[in-house]
Amino acid sequence: MSAQPQAVTGADLTGRVILIAGAAGGLGAAATRACTAAGATVVMLGRKVAKLNRVYDSAAPLGAEPLLYPLDLEGASPDDYAALAERLQAELGQLDGILHCAADFAGLTPFALGDPAAFARAIHVNLTARAWLTQACLPLLRQREDAAVVFALDDPQRVGQAYWGGYGVAQYGLRGLIQSLHHELGNGPVRISGLQPGPMRTGLRARAYTHEEDAAPVDPAGYADACVQLLSAAGAAWRGKVMDLTA
Repeated sequence: MSAQPQAVTGADLTGRVILIAGAAGGLGAAATRACTAAGATVVMLGRKVAKLNRVYDSAAPLGAEPLLYPLDLEGASPDDYAALAERLQAELGQLDGILHCAADFAGLTPFALGDPAAFARAIHVNLTARAWLTQACLPLLRQREDAAVVFALDDPQRVGQAYWGGYGVAQYGLRGLIQSLHHELGNGPVRISGLQPGPMRTGLRARAYTHEEDAAPVDPAGYADACVQLLSAAGAAWRGKVMDLTA
């Protein structure tokens, strides 16, 4: 299901409304700025208002004013996601794409010593919440001629190893979700794809590696253009596939 990318620069999102979950995180923040600069109206979904405001301040001068939607994915219910979709319909009248960047990872822990609540939380935030949000927004996405749902993924060869707990398990589940949704929606206007960036310098990665032992990561902004590409019309080439940028 993964493939090597064909680089597309200058992808256009003019007139599109894009919802970015985890907009205050490393990749989410970079994608917010890139999508705004590419012409999109970005709806920034995140847990911490202060962090969302900082990303807003950096993105607003680049294009259309982003919109903030504070929501804690850990505690949000399907009704909360339905309310979000209703608000998008009422205030913006459309939704053209979702970029799932929100993630939860408490750190490397032996399974025998792990906190069951932390395991369940990682499964929920990284997998179940993404599915619920997509499901709630699907009727709105189906109203468009071309809509995209993009799931940011981690490398299963890395996070499927020892000590990654619920986070690693959720990554395998996400790939199954992409495949399942692609087969269900393959003949309609909503396309499903994944993005596997290379190592990024983020707070999540810092919980697994110390700075001294991890010289590989780059600024998440290096992968922002790929987010724009997958959310744009050019992303149709990646329908049902994972853009693997780790090579």
